[in-house]
Parts: sequence; structure tokens; C-alpha cells
Amino acid sequence: MTTMGPSTPILRIFDEAAATAFHRDCLGFRIDWQHRFEADAPLYMQVSRGACVLHLSAHHGDCCPGAAMRIAVDDLDALHAELSAKAYRHVRPGIERMPWGRRDMSIRDPFGNRLVFTTAVSA
Repeated sequence: MTTMGPSTPILRIFDEAAATAFHRDCLGFRIDWQHRFEADAPLYMQVSRGACVLHLSAHHGDCCPGAAMRIAVDDLDALHAELSAKAYRHVRPGIERMPWGRRDMSIRDPFGNRLVFTTAVSA
């Protein structure tokens, strides 16, 4: 049987400054690289934080806005405290206990994509 590796979601972006402010300045992702086919072409970039890798694309055909993804974290309370301390004006997340045994913190990016940071409920 074929073994599969981790996936790399592609999220649609429309504004480079807003994408940078949200992913780097608010969520703490590192910008790994950026690519354009020409100087005035749309941006395609990779951001990461730990083992979480995302691709952000301003290319129309790559993906649609409004995606949703779940990102496992080892300490949801610490991430919540970190984001709350930054007081980013568009992010005021709360933590919810889900009926399927997880705790989730859902955040929408400036382009309508939903990132759900999740961890298992401790016994």
C-alpha cells in the first residue's frame, strides 16, 4: 500500500500586505519563500510555523476563498494567550469544547478562509 505524506493546503489571498500581517505578524508564521513569474504577476508564497506548512496564492485558478482546515496544536491555551496578547484587531478567538472530544479555536483570515486550531481534550 502506498504511504502518503503530509498535505500542504493552498489558501487564496487577495492582498499581500493583509496576508503578511495576518499570517506572519498575528499568527507567528515564518515566510519561507515567495514566487512570481514576473514582477507584476500574482504572488505565491509558503509560510510555516513548526511542522505546519501553508501555501498562499493570489493566483485565481489555484483555489477558492472560503476554505477550512484543521491544524493540530500541542498547547491550545498557550496559542490562545499568545494571539490574545497581540491584540490583532481582526482576531479575538475563543476556545470551544467540541462534542467529539476536541477543543477548537477557530479564526478567519482576511480572505474568508477558516483556520481551526485543535487539540484533544485531556482526561
